[in-house]
Amino acid sequence: MQSFRTELENQVVEKDILELERKIHEFHGGKLDEEKFRSLRLARGVYGQRQEGVQMIRIKLPYGKVTSKQLLRICDVSDEYSTGRLHITTRQDIQIHYVDLNRTPQLWAELEKDEITLREACGNTVRNVTASETAGIDVDEPFDVSPYAHALFQYFLRNPVSQEMGRKFKVSFSASDADTGLSYMHDLGFIAKIQNDEIGFKVMLGGGLGSQPRHADELYSFLPADQIIPLMETVVRVFDRYGERKSRAKARMKFLLKDLGLDGFKELLAAEKTAVPFDTFPIDPEAYPKVKVSELKVPAVEISDVKAFEQWKSTNVIPQKQPGYVALGIKVLLGDFYTEKARLLANLVQKYAAGELRLSLRQNILIPFVKEENVAFFYTELEKLGFVEAGYNKALDITACPGTDTCNLGIASSTGIAEELERVIKTEYPDYINNDDVVIKISGCMNACGQHNMANIGFQGMSVRTKDKLVAPALQVLLGGSNDGNGNGRFADKVVKVPSKRGPEALRLILNDFDANGGDLSFPDYYAEKGQMYFYDFLTPLSSIDDLTPEDFIDWGNTERYEKAIGVGECAGVVIDLIATLLFESEEKIQNAQEMFDAEKWSASIYHAYSSMVNSAKAMLTAENTKVNTHVSIIKDFDEKFVADGRIAVAGGFEKLVLQLNQNEPTKEFAQSYIKDAKEFLETVEKFRQQELAEA
Repeated sequence: MQSFRTELENQVVEKDILELERKIHEFHGGKLDEEKFRSLRLARGVYGQRQEGVQMIRIKLPYGKVTSKQLLRICDVSDEYSTGRLHITTRQDIQIHYVDLNRTPQLWAELEKDEITLREACGNTVRNVTASETAGIDVDEPFDVSPYAHALFQYFLRNPVSQEMGRKFKVSFSASDADTGLSYMHDLGFIAKIQNDEIGFKVMLGGGLGSQPRHADELYSFLPADQIIPLMETVVRVFDRYGERKSRAKARMKFLLKDLGLDGFKELLAAEKTAVPFDTFPIDPEAYPKVKVSELKVPAVEISDVKAFEQWKSTNVIPQKQPGYVALGIKVLLGDFYTEKARLLANLVQKYAAGELRLSLRQNILIPFVKEENVAFFYTELEKLGFVEAGYNKALDITACPGTDTCNLGIASSTGIAEELERVIKTEYPDYINNDDVVIKISGCMNACGQHNMANIGFQGMSVRTKDKLVAPALQVLLGGSNDGNGNGRFADKVVKVPSKRGPEALRLILNDFDANGGDLSFPDYYAEKGQMYFYDFLTPLSSIDDLTPEDFIDWGNTERYEKAIGVGECAGVVIDLIATLLFESEEKIQNAQEMFDAEKWSASIYHAYSSMVNSAKAMLTAENTKVNTHVSIIKDFDEKFVADGRIAVAGGFEKLVLQLNQNEPTKEFAQSYIKDAKEFLETVEKFRQQELAEA
């Protein structure tokens, strides 16, 4: 592996990239524990694939915004380091696959030339901040949420309070009460509101999907916009300290909120406020980049197939609040598109629109600021690229995660069945091309990256075992989920499990019954009226595994016999590390604290010092084979096992020492004193450890 040097002006970014390169060297040289290295690379957007020896790279695009220039840069990187395929995720990122680990620092450096980051795209961090793709143009929005989403992204990027949480943390912004940002299924969801002429947000807390979906609680019906960042920092601090760390399955914020209750969580928020550096954090929307629409005149065009053009206009042209402009939706099958066409699209948008695209939560592309008189021209240009399939955000537009194509956790194919279901709708239910009432989503496993358990009709990849112990791919059918708007939603019920090859027939039975008996009801209301057992009764015959054929043992999109193979998921970080590594990390955290202090970032320096002390205590407890879980339990256990019996002297106790953090305002004086405390504590712990080893 050859070393390289970046040409970046941003020294913080350059340091990040060079650190990744150094850690890769250490990992290959056996100097860095595999689990620790995994935690580090995940926080840099480098994610292991199902295929051995290659990586998936997740490119973080806050609220799905990508400029033409940035898309061209991503294309160059994908062609050089990957396969030329770009995958849009349900969190508005772009993923590329089959990347050599050793080349990831160079790849990252290339992206940063156009201010594109990988930082915290994966791992136990604040993930990509998502938002309604129509933010800024939505006819129903009270204001543009983009500046607020962007400010929040910037504030938490590399913020020490969110670097080593127990699990990932997801945030969304919704442009209007339609809640297209899906606030009710996020750790924090913000819905744009105006109250008494003041800009602010309704705030939802503690939602999530996965195997145990939880509807978010309403934290505030209205919170002024200048308080959203202080609020989120307080929430993240509480989650970091009290959140589960040992059991990955229970480490999301929704479980902490369930355990504490909303009132209990609010009490912890109130207790933490002193430590947060700002009571308010004003965000100036006027400082957000202004849209510049091209004034170039487009060539005259003739539409060859007027019927197809009108069909496309009816589903893919979205009104804008700006008079004279519309947005154009591009339906992207499975979220996959390729660099050859992406380059042409980027150039088209730069030349004749506003040089900006938005990626959507449904894995599509939106082109804003197209002049109404230019729609026909854009149609002809998009037609050349194969980007004029009708049905943007309609029933035909199925969301699916990568599933067994590349993901370690995939149990059954999600992309293969998605393609087949779209074919069924196109050929057998053409009226559904215009239907935005039925939402279909598919995930390859229970983790719900395809958001199947909030869909009207959802499918989850599973497997079934016959009495002869043969294993076939299967689908759990879920029904009745919906986004009801303004922070309200319904999660789908698990109805029946069927062999995967019977998934299309299950869809036919559901749609046929809806057409016959749904009347004027929406699909969620039709499901609610009929009830779970109604659907169970007519779908159950499909669940029989007594009459499976050889075809049933071959998954969608595959030619070989199905074999259930689940790897290790990488969304969570480290559980237990080597003691020496932990103590070394504590020293690094103190160095980080000093760097932040020198940069006059008092709050950040204090949090690094706090992390160092907790980490040092964790090292000692690990050496005693004591289970380490939440920060709170680490603090308590250290006092009980080391301080109470005098083995390690800490005046007043470790809890009093470390929790000065939330008893003092983040001033220069306190930061200086607290860093000194962290250094002295580490020295004490290291001295104890050395003596212990010498006597062993």
